[in-house]
Amino acid sequence: MEPNRIRNKPKKKEKKVKSGRKGLGIASATRSLLGGDKLTEGTFRIFPFVLFISFLAFVYIANNYYAERKVRDINKLHKELKEIKYEHISVKSKLMQLSKQSQIAKKMEHTGIKESTEPVKIIKVEKGDSQLNGNSH
Repeated sequence: MEPNRIRNKPKKKEKKVKSGRKGLGIASATRSLLGGDKLTEGTFRIFPFVLFISFLAFVYIANNYYAERKVRDINKLHKELKEIKYEHISVKSKLMQLSKQSQIAKKMEHTGIKESTEPVKIIKVEKGDSQLNGNSH
């Protein structure tokens, strides 16, 4: 008798989708997506496309990180360049100050070398002067 009991067991009623609507409702679409029905239908068909889109997203993100790193490097180099320019200007002004004739004279006083008080003598040689050319006639 037990096998008859199992046969006589009432069956559960299956829910039917209303045929009056076009397509699936939001609830049934979500249910089919979360249940795995939609994923198994077209997964293998669109798998190469999903891989391609994933690759493009990876390249896009990597490129963004690379560009940000380069911008940081450029900003760092600009700051370093400014510091070097300021140092160049400072050193150049110190050199100009130290190379003035009065400053050089002050530094050379303790060595015994003094500034000349006589004007510079200019020696002019004419091209026709044979003594300088080594021709003694």
